[in-house]
Amino acid sequence: MVRGSESMEVMLLMSAKDGGHSPTHTAKLSDDCTYLILVVFLIFFLASLLIFGHLPTTARVITELVPPEVAEGENVLFMVHNLPENVKSFAWFKGLKMEKQGIATYRRRKSLVTNGPMHSGRETIYRNGSLLLQKVSHNDTGFFTLQTYDRHAKILSTTSVYLHVHDFLWKCGRLATSSQPTIESVPPKVVEWGDVLLLVHNPPENVVGFVWVKGMTESKNIVAARYIPDRKATMLGPAYSGRETLYSDGSLLLRNVTLNDSGLYTLEILRTDMTTEAAQVQLKVHKSVTQPLIEMTDATVAGCRFVTFTCISPDTDVSIRWIFNNNTLYLTERMTLSPTKCGLRINPVKSEDAGEYQCEVSNQVSMKTSLPISWP
Repeated sequence: MVRGSESMEVMLLMSAKDGGHSPTHTAKLSDDCTYLILVVFLIFFLASLLIFGHLPTTARVITELVPPEVAEGENVLFMVHNLPENVKSFAWFKGLKMEKQGIATYRRRKSLVTNGPMHSGRETIYRNGSLLLQKVSHNDTGFFTLQTYDRHAKILSTTSVYLHVHDFLWKCGRLATSSQPTIESVPPKVVEWGDVLLLVHNPPENVVGFVWVKGMTESKNIVAARYIPDRKATMLGPAYSGRETLYSDGSLLLRNVTLNDSGLYTLEILRTDMTTEAAQVQLKVHKSVTQPLIEMTDATVAGCRFVTFTCISPDTDVSIRWIFNNNTLYLTERMTLSPTKCGLRINPVKSEDAGEYQCEVSNQVSMKTSLPISWP
């Protein structure tokens, strides 16, 4: 069993830039080494069962490559499924031996990303555990490992996936499917100035081209279009802002999103029989919360002393939590909260109430805590 202190050491090693780099060249894989790859994978799989066999089935994390096959110069998403709520942080590594092979860590409480020595500037890590790798090369071929941790930095799960980067992939249409094309926002909740991938699922067979539109299908709202058969470059529309990238599978990446990017996005898919299909997704960009501040009023009325704390925040649609001496404040019969929890009144106030008070505001994607204020 891997101890918590050892997992913390791994996280510290990957967060420190110690000059590690990817190898300058990796031999291309051939059919002759397929058997070897399978053997390595089975050995790792059996070892992981022995090490982590005590984990409950609900903690099983699955990693999927989207698209399942990728050629040099394209992008790939390591999509994570079933990430438990008790995961407080996670880390991506290159390879199976994780010491000094860290790509990045993500601490969910503060949405804090720390890049490791294997981060190349092409990786984007998301709150749901997924990892986007852009412009892959043959040097990226190999195992990628995701490890999750609880609040004590103890390992909850470890899962690996093998990435094979091809020289070239023939695009000869897709098998017919009864499923309609759908679009998934990755991550599902995005904070202002973050990145979001509008990922296309189940595109129809015999695709000729894609057209992305902001809102409904009007020419003035076209973001970008791409014609598939002759691999022409992406054509930019009037609504293109310079922050969008359209991929060959129809997915659209938006970088540095703002509140103005919120709204409906429509993907028009053109087929060889000149028929079209459409899929839509609603993108909501959340305003990252600002740090609140506390005002305190200390008064005495009719010989009874009381104190009132007010949490001041310019943000709306936020939750407020009160903190006393670095712990969650538990209300007593002498404490009263305002309906929105922005106000805290202690009447009468006693010596046992002496200490530091803070308020924390949060929305679905971020949180900030005020500086402490002391009473008395």
